[in-house]
Amino acid sequence: MFSAETISAKMLDDYIGRSDVLLIDLRDREAYQRAHIRTAWNIPFGELEEKEEFPKEKILIFYCDRGGASMAAAREMEKKGFQTMTVIGGFDAYRGRNLVISGKA
Repeated sequence: MFSAETISAKMLDDYIGRSDVLLIDLRDREAYQRAHIRTAWNIPFGELEEKEEFPKEKILIFYCDRGGASMAAAREMEKKGFQTMTVIGGFDAYRGRNLVISGKA
């Protein structure tokens, strides 16, 4: 059984683009459309329970606005046998090179 780990927002860039990682943005669709981290899938927190088709060999890295929802999601998915990580401070803490901003700046 894997244990949910936490990583700093600064460390997240080291995981983006890796073939063994799925980055999951738990924020609502509007927040995701305004800005998100490159390669992130948008699965709002309330819809996560419906998603069971994640490959077990992938590390699921969750982030939300500030980190609370991602911790809860990581715990639930860990119970289902997934290896999980969460980003400390969530999207609000992320200031890396892989930020995607949509719309008018």
